[in-house]
Amino acid sequence: MRIGVQTKNVVYDDRPEDGFRRLKQAGFSCADFSLNGYLTNISLYQGERNAFFDKSVPELEQYFAPHKLGAAKAAIEINQMHMPYPNYVPGGTRELNAYLREVVAPKSLQVCAYFGCPHIVVHGFKLARFLGSEEEEWNVMEQFLDFLAPMAKEMGITICIENLYESTGGHIVEGPCCDAGKAAERIDRMNDKYHAEVLGFCFDTGHANLVGLDFESFLTILGPRLKVLHIHDNDGVADLHQIPFTFARSRENKASTDWAGFVRGLRGSGFGGTLSFETAPVLTAFPEEMKDEVLAFLAGIGNHFLREIQH
Repeated sequence: MRIGVQTKNVVYDDRPEDGFRRLKQAGFSCADFSLNGYLTNISLYQGERNAFFDKSVPELEQYFAPHKLGAAKAAIEINQMHMPYPNYVPGGTRELNAYLREVVAPKSLQVCAYFGCPHIVVHGFKLARFLGSEEEEWNVMEQFLDFLAPMAKEMGITICIENLYESTGGHIVEGPCCDAGKAAERIDRMNDKYHAEVLGFCFDTGHANLVGLDFESFLTILGPRLKVLHIHDNDGVADLHQIPFTFARSRENKASTDWAGFVRGLRGSGFGGTLSFETAPVLTAFPEEMKDEVLAFLAGIGNHFLREIQH
C-alpha cells in the first residue's frame, strides 16, 4: 500500500515538474491527477463550458506531456484521476449534456490511458428526484457506463463510481451509490458483461460522513471491488475536504468521522491500493510558505493509517 494526494494546488501547468517533486519530497509516491480542474463543476452547473476538451487527443497529449514527464522524473505514479463532473447536468441543455457524454468522457479516458493511469473516478447522475427512484437513476447511469465500458476495457482502465450526497430542501441526503450491496451487485454485473474489470468503486470518506454511512460495513461489503479512495474530513454538515482528525463533535475531541471504522473496513475489504487524500482546499487555507509542511503532515497521516491497517 502507498500514499497519494491530489495534484490540484500543487502541480501547475507552467512547471508541473516542480509540483511532482514537492509531492515526492513530502512523502507521497502516488498522485490523483485533478483532470476535473480543467472543466469545473461550478461552470457546468451554470450551463457554461470552456474549450479545453475541444482539443484533439494528440493536442491533449501534447498539453499533458510535461506533466507525464514531471511525474516520471519525480517517481510519482498517477494511480487515479477524476473525470470532470457532472457528466450530466439536470436541466442542462441537450447540447451541453451531449458534449459531456460524447466529447469530455471519451477524451478523459484517452488522457487517463496516456498517463498509464489504471483508474478514473466518475460521479453518478443525480437524477433520483427527477426520475422518481434510485433504480431509474441507476438505469440512466448504466447507459452512460455501457457507452464507456468498451473503451475502458480496451485501455485497461477501471471506471470507479463514487458514493455521493445530494442537497434537498437545505438538507444533505444520500446521493448515488450509497448502498454498498447494490453497488457490489451492479459492479459484478457490469464486469461479468464485459469479461473485464471495467467498473470498480471509489469510497469517499467525506461524503460517507455527511450521510452517516457505516464505514466498516460499507467497505467490507465492497471487498475487492474497492479500487480507490478519496480521504478527507468534515464537520458532518458541509463537504469541506479537510485534514483527517481535524473535526470533533464535542470538547472531548470525539472525531466527527469514524476513522477507526474506516481502518477496520479497509482491513475487512482486503484493500491493498493507495491511501489517497482528496484535500486540495486545505492547501489554500494555510500560508503558501507552509505548503510543504502541510503536505508532509498529510503524508504522515497516511502513514499512520497504513500502520493501523497493517497492525
